[in-house]
Amino acid sequence: MDAYDIVVLGGGSGSQIATAAAEQGLEAAVVEPGPLGGACITRGCVPSKALIHRADIMEEVRGAENFGVPAALNDAEYGEITASVHDTVYEKAENQESSLQDSENVTLYRGEGRFVDDRTIAIDTGDGEGEDDRIRGDTVVIAVGGRPMVPPIDGLEETEFLTSDDALFLAEQPDELAIVGGGYIGAELGYFFGALGTDVSIVGRSDRFVPREDDDVSAAVTESLESYCDVYTGYEAAEVEAGDEEGVVVTAEPSDGDGGETVELTADELLLATGRRPNTDTLDLEATGVETDDKGSIETDETLATTADGVWAVGDVLGEQPYKHAADYEAKVVTANVLDDAGRTVDYEAMPHAIFTDPRVASVGRTEGDLEAEGRDYDAVTVPYGTAPMGMILEADDGFVKAIAGPDGEILGCHIVGPQAATLLHEVVVAMDGGGTVDDVAEPVHVHPALNEVVYAAFDDLSDAAYSTAPDWRDVS
Repeated sequence: MDAYDIVVLGGGSGSQIATAAAEQGLEAAVVEPGPLGGACITRGCVPSKALIHRADIMEEVRGAENFGVPAALNDAEYGEITASVHDTVYEKAENQESSLQDSENVTLYRGEGRFVDDRTIAIDTGDGEGEDDRIRGDTVVIAVGGRPMVPPIDGLEETEFLTSDDALFLAEQPDELAIVGGGYIGAELGYFFGALGTDVSIVGRSDRFVPREDDDVSAAVTESLESYCDVYTGYEAAEVEAGDEEGVVVTAEPSDGDGGETVELTADELLLATGRRPNTDTLDLEATGVETDDKGSIETDETLATTADGVWAVGDVLGEQPYKHAADYEAKVVTANVLDDAGRTVDYEAMPHAIFTDPRVASVGRTEGDLEAEGRDYDAVTVPYGTAPMGMILEADDGFVKAIAGPDGEILGCHIVGPQAATLLHEVVVAMDGGGTVDDVAEPVHVHPALNEVVYAAFDDLSDAAYSTAPDWRDVS
């Protein structure tokens, strides 16, 4: 049995810990059955955003005439789009695999790992030949990610369906698509398929889509989706079955249980976008001292150490922040703690995220609903994109920035809806991460004309400065 200083289960963000260890001369191993790079590279954020970029281009062409630029739009070459994105992301995964294999002191094991004891791993290569390989690590990092959740809907076992893993690389565009799930995955894919011309019906349990966002944000996303999809908020799928000829029939009932009207949706394809679950059920964790919660997420302390000595965890198996950038951050924390005994702890207060619908969404920190539930005092200002000249130039009429602060000027949250939202958010993230106040966003000079003046205007209105430096064009509402 081969022994290593560090064994990482998962070839996504966790592999960064292995390569960092190897650079210090330690022997490391990475165990991964699928493409390198994790779900983000081949089954998640990279391919989905590449597809959404194509939808954005189509929307730009459709709206060009509003700016005095007449343009004609033919049907999209759907198969060419998905094939191109597929080739691009899998080439990236292959490059990552080559890079890892070329690294000194790193061994890549192709197969699915499971625990024999706290730090002994059996690797099933899937070839059906002989016993599993076994390796041992002085330190083990669990970074096996997650997979789409399949809910218990009547008839689902006898009905064909897609998950987000499957929907990204369809060879043919469905004419009709039913989406079950009102979170960010369902919203993004609803926008993509709707923008490309598929007749989309989308069902969500809450009264608004992306319900974990600030109320104003979720309202904006829901209103936008109504332009691309037939929207059924406050419904949940109760039953699915194959159609009379082909396709699928979805029966949806009001989620409040009050016995309201049932709706029946027909489509060529059914897409389940009902969340993700950690892959911890594949690890035989009962052979270890690693504890999980009732959802299968691994329990750790603030340093990301598990309840088993020498075993750490990062990424979607934590169930805390399901974002690639969060997993990369967690990998840095574990790297420092394992290699340098740094005692570094995670802090998610300034962890941002984005939703790639039209309009874009980006958020960090608390929502108004969070703060009201906590009984905290706060001030909130909402500034429309049209406050800034660039917002008027882009005609981003539905865009806004909501800034939230405590009585002492502490930045509690920021929520942006509109063009370049994910980019605009970052000056707020930097300020929050450094313990800054609203003045740290409002006082620096901002480029004119640029969209970041909308962020400036919102935070300037919250600022406790003795005088306002906002220019005359500012019109906060």
